[in-house]
Amino acid sequence: MYRVFLVEDDETIAALVMKSLRSWGYEAECARDFREVLGECTAFSPQLVLMDITLPFYNGYYWCTQIRKTSSVPVIFLSSAADNMNIIMAMDMGGDDFVAKPFSLEVLLAKIRAVLRRTYEFGAPAELLTFGGAVLNLEESAVVFGEQKTELTKNEFRILATLMAGKGKIISRTELMRRLWETDCYVDENTLTVNVTRLRKKLESMGLTDFIVTKKGEGYCVSGTDHR
Repeated sequence: MYRVFLVEDDETIAALVMKSLRSWGYEAECARDFREVLGECTAFSPQLVLMDITLPFYNGYYWCTQIRKTSSVPVIFLSSAADNMNIIMAMDMGGDDFVAKPFSLEVLLAKIRAVLRRTYEFGAPAELLTFGGAVLNLEESAVVFGEQKTELTKNEFRILATLMAGKGKIISRTELMRRLWETDCYVDENTLTVNVTRLRKKLESMGLTDFIVTKKGEGYCVSGTDHR
């Protein structure tokens, strides 16, 4: 049974989500003191955190960065502010996914299942993937190019692993979302775009310019050019 920690100050929403989490078979606990979110989260030791953005005292971004100092537990942000800036902020602060309010409980459940699955059940048959001079370490979630090494977020890692495993073949956006979130019916395509953009910037900073190529109307692929 997975443990889910909810950080939500709207009592109506919190009660509804807590009831649903328990009916779905999860062990769930909700934050009580919004000045002690980190302490309560640590004490509960969850395997997933649902984090509202607008909270008393400190916002959800702050608490996510505090959690990230000691834990890699996946965090799904919940917010009525679903503009691109907030989605980007959520990912930059260490979030794994974003659910816009108001949301259906079925969509929330699909997101929770997908994040738990890719976090705790994702596996790979090989320890390394290589392409065009880049080496992706599947155990460390890091990409190496020459003497440089860059750590990747979970989503960035899975995008690059999927593309590199394809050996230069075009991977559609739909396929990428299915591989990453396993619930492409519910994923906002902006989330994928944000992650690809951030990944490209990291690769470019290492000298891997144009390593990920956009095929308009088709999807993405990795460049066949050896960048060494």
